[in-house]
Amino acid sequence: MRAPQDAAKKPVLVILHQATSSPGRVGQMLEARGHALDIRRPPLGDPLPETLEHHAGAVMFGGPMSANDPDEFVKRETDWLAVPLRENKPFFGICLGAQMLVNHLGGSVESHEEGQVEVGWYPLRPTEEGAALMDWPEMIYQFHREGFTLPSGATHLATADIYPNQAFRYGENAWGVQFHAELTQVMMQRWVVRGAHRFDLPGAQKGREHLQGRLHYDDRVRRWLADFLDIVFEREAVAGG
Repeated sequence: MRAPQDAAKKPVLVILHQATSSPGRVGQMLEARGHALDIRRPPLGDPLPETLEHHAGAVMFGGPMSANDPDEFVKRETDWLAVPLRENKPFFGICLGAQMLVNHLGGSVESHEEGQVEVGWYPLRPTEEGAALMDWPEMIYQFHREGFTLPSGATHLATADIYPNQAFRYGENAWGVQFHAELTQVMMQRWVVRGAHRFDLPGAQKGREHLQGRLHYDDRVRRWLADFLDIVFEREAVAGG
């Protein structure tokens, strides 16, 4: 008797940056697609695998640190990105994860020249290449003080007014986004409480706008994330990789 398809799926490596961090909706959606989660926290000393042969791919999440920080784990994670790139395995970098990928590829991570941040809900526009790939939400949730340049050879997928590089693909299987589609309601409430000190930064929105925006915009963000994860991870499952 043939085993169910989900039984054959490999786990996804999940890279988090704090003891209390959660993979949120990304984790929930991957588990719903039949993937177990192999969670590692490099800042707490967890090692990263030397190969992704036994994984379906990897997701590297955000964190309060900078991709330019001198900490050992930042360099270790950035260097480790050679593994998914070399093996052509699906990789999805979110905020800090995308910025580490940019640094690995020779780009740069830097703050806005006028000190502007994106903390709250902001308009998002797909590029021509991004629009051909999928439907994108018109508003997206952000929580960052730095952005990134587009790495040489990358395909620009989405843009915005303050930080023009919002999403990109490098090669066939490496993806990076500046924004946050992974937050559950509980996660957003926690971010609003713990990140309140950032609401006075130039361009940031107050906490009530974060929560009100979720009521208006989150359904499209959730649908985008589901479609995006299918593009990143389920192509390999369909191909039997």
